[in-house]
Amino acid sequence: MSRIAVYLTGGIAAYKAVEVVRGLQKQGHQVRVVMTENAEHFVAKQTLAALTKYPVLDNLWVESEQAKISHIELADWSELALVVPATANIIAKLAYGLADDAASTTLLATSSPILVVPAMNSHMWSKPSTQRNISQIKADGVKVLEPVVGRLAEGYSGKGRMPEVSQVLAWVDSFLSNSNSDKRIVITAGGTLEPIDPVRYIGNRSSGKMGIALAKAAASAGFKVDLIVGNISVDLPDDINIKVSQIETTEQMLKAVKENFEAADVLIMAAAVADYRVKNYVNHKIKKQAKIQYQLDLEETPDILKTIGALKRPDQLVIGFAAETNDLLENATKKLESKNADIIVANDVSKNVFGNDEDEVTILQKKSCPLHWQRMDKSKIAKRLIKLVEENLIKK
Repeated sequence: MSRIAVYLTGGIAAYKAVEVVRGLQKQGHQVRVVMTENAEHFVAKQTLAALTKYPVLDNLWVESEQAKISHIELADWSELALVVPATANIIAKLAYGLADDAASTTLLATSSPILVVPAMNSHMWSKPSTQRNISQIKADGVKVLEPVVGRLAEGYSGKGRMPEVSQVLAWVDSFLSNSNSDKRIVITAGGTLEPIDPVRYIGNRSSGKMGIALAKAAASAGFKVDLIVGNISVDLPDDINIKVSQIETTEQMLKAVKENFEAADVLIMAAAVADYRVKNYVNHKIKKQAKIQYQLDLEETPDILKTIGALKRPDQLVIGFAAETNDLLENATKKLESKNADIIVANDVSKNVFGNDEDEVTILQKKSCPLHWQRMDKSKIAKRLIKLVEENLIKK
């Protein structure tokens, strides 16, 4: 476990930093706190002192601390510095090497890694000066967890909101473990659409919730994520570790997966791919005519999972989903064998799964007994599946 100095600066999100401190302690880390004068307008320093069992450093001129040069002592003590929330002001000080208070002076004296979690008004975040400062501190080796889009204290939405405490903790944990920072994972989400004419298409009921949850869980675990999305009914993630590609048809998804998988360690095919497409696409709207029946002539679409399963290297991991309405384990087992997949996530989609926040799945792996996961939130399934991915990569 690590010695972590947490720096609270003067933003409304300072109250969340208290939970970050508690979370780090629960993970077994030793934590001490530095606060700016403005931060103390939002959170009392006595709260942090009580939690950490250490006095909060907020003043360089306290007589009892002068003998040991408090900011140097803390800078030398810390194995990691975490600035949360980081205001535009402290980011500017970091960029220019300014040291005019306890926080900025201690950060300037710190030789251990510095992690920064900005949180501010969206207009302040997008300001060219702020972005220049962000680029500068990144160039200096500071790690930055960018703010997310969400409702701000001002009452409107924009990019500037501090990420959830759980995401901050996962990001810190990922940095410290550094086990997945060089790993890349390709994830597909949503449904593919096969056009009949410029207006109509063949599709399915997939919302994309499972694939999006997997992308977020993988990014939180430190993976670089290539997210390939079809038709979805949920918001795309806003994460610097997730690169999004949007497609429409199965053929387009196959092309995107092939392009990304060669450099990847893992593929998770969570998308609901259309199995059939119209053989003869009509490039104009088909008009409804009385007493005339219209028949669609269909042909199979490419089998993405089977195609990639045949191409994977021994060091790569391929995971597929089996969405079934009957004979779940029998059909999923056949899929595991025929697609050359390492893992199949089987779920019964007749049980109100599409668009729902929860699911119940069974994990099938070669030479292993099925693992049944009781009904739970899809985000929890995603986290458990990413943990399983990590375990399998170690075996690889």
